Amino acid sequence: MSSIYLPPQSGTSFLIQKGQFLKVLCIEDEQVADLVSFSTSDITEYLSNGKTFDYEETIRLTTGNILYSNRSNAMLEIVEDTSGVHDFLLAPCCLKTMEVFYGIVDKYPSCHENLYHALKSYGIGAANIPTAFNIFMNVPFDKNGKIKVLPPIAKKGDYIIFKCHMDMLIGLTACSASASNNGSFKPIAYNVLERSNNSE
Repeated sequence: MSSIYLPPQSGTSFLIQKGQFLKVLCIEDEQVADLVSFSTSDITEYLSNGKTFDYEETIRLTTGNILYSNRSNAMLEIVEDTSGVHDFLLAPCCLKTMEVFYGIVDKYPSCHENLYHALKSYGIGAANIPTAFNIFMNVPFDKNGKIKVLPPIAKKGDYIIFKCHMDMLIGLTACSASASNNGSFKPIAYNVLERSNNSE
């Protein structure tokens, strides 16, 4: 199956069924992708970093970990992960983030805005977009809890595959925050698989 390409600094949404697999690929070096999900049976059930940390007892999520909803239901299970470094702490950048961190005051693409525009036709409001699972984002912290955003370690060809544990609406971006992507903006690719393998 051919991958679907997501242009730099853009977002998309799509439906996926329980039992299917979602593969997200780094097709060039060092590009982050923000992922959110909502139950199609009730969009007030959505991906939750807090519940995920509760049940998985780690903030370093990779192969074997499950991402949970705000109602404590399994949503996405990581079944393959060639990068192993992702972030589930930081919220999608918005226009205010761009102003505070990057000094950008003019209208500028942001993951929050791109997710909103991709999801609004399903009834998702701007205020209802949760903290995203930031695929390939590198956010280490020191012994005092101070965090930094460093260049992704993901290289061309790296990928992550999720098994879907419910019917879901997915929102996905090619991240627009400069620091998250080592100062450049590149496409992301994804596809929906019927089984967990790394074939295209």
